[in-house]
Amino acid sequence: MIHSTQGGNAQGLRWFGRTDRGRVRKNNEDSFLGLAFDGREAQHLGRLGEAPLKTTDFAFAVSDGMGGAKSGEFASRIAIEKITKLLPKSFKQSALGLEAGFEDVFAELYQQIHRALVFVGESYEETQGMEATLSLGWFSPGWMYFAHVGDTRIYYLPKDSNDIKQLTHDDTYVGWMFRNGQINEREARTHPRRNVLQKALGGSNQFVDPQVGAVGYEAGDIFLFSSDGLTEGLYNHQLVEFVREEIARGGNPAHRLVDESIARDGRDNVTAVVIQAV
Repeated sequence: MIHSTQGGNAQGLRWFGRTDRGRVRKNNEDSFLGLAFDGREAQHLGRLGEAPLKTTDFAFAVSDGMGGAKSGEFASRIAIEKITKLLPKSFKQSALGLEAGFEDVFAELYQQIHRALVFVGESYEETQGMEATLSLGWFSPGWMYFAHVGDTRIYYLPKDSNDIKQLTHDDTYVGWMFRNGQINEREARTHPRRNVLQKALGGSNQFVDPQVGAVGYEAGDIFLFSSDGLTEGLYNHQLVEFVREEIARGGNPAHRLVDESIARDGRDNVTAVVIQAV
């Protein structure tokens, strides 16, 4: 899946991230990552910031863990930590032209995360069957390459537009019905089986290749990475409205999205990471 826009004139990225356990859950099983890396080192990013794209690539990810006791927390952390260790090793691939090989890079990365989760899940009784979803975006100048398994999401908001495009496919039967026009957004949001995953990392899943794609972006474009808890509370048009309002007034769109979602629902953990090309 390749989406291309004209331009590619962005000089840097601005980002905002927030996660909250919500009003019901005792633990937060969501994790998110912001990472800057080049051929030599990787650096964890703070919850908000801005940096140039000239010599550095960036990765952002959201993972939602599942399992008994605290194993869901461990699952999402393992997924995020593996990205930190493995992705910078692929930077040299980017320098050679990532377009040619990003599917292979992501396939190997997701395979290793899957193996790690299966190994830990089988090693300890308290982590048995642990699983995680993972939506990951790699930003290089002009292009965002992404990979995805589960029902965390990546959205694309083109500049000067009220459109929002969900780049990732929910790995659920309900998501398949929605994509194929069999149910509408309201019906998908209230369907009793909307959270039943057909695919995840770890657990008893046979490994399934991640969905991969690429989007050409330019200054002013916005991306949103979210856990399913965020969209339990908000419709697509609200995502656009709240992000645009906060960006326009110099506020924090991730904080606004999480607060608004919890106010309307809050039964699950809620995570939002907003990235704007500048």
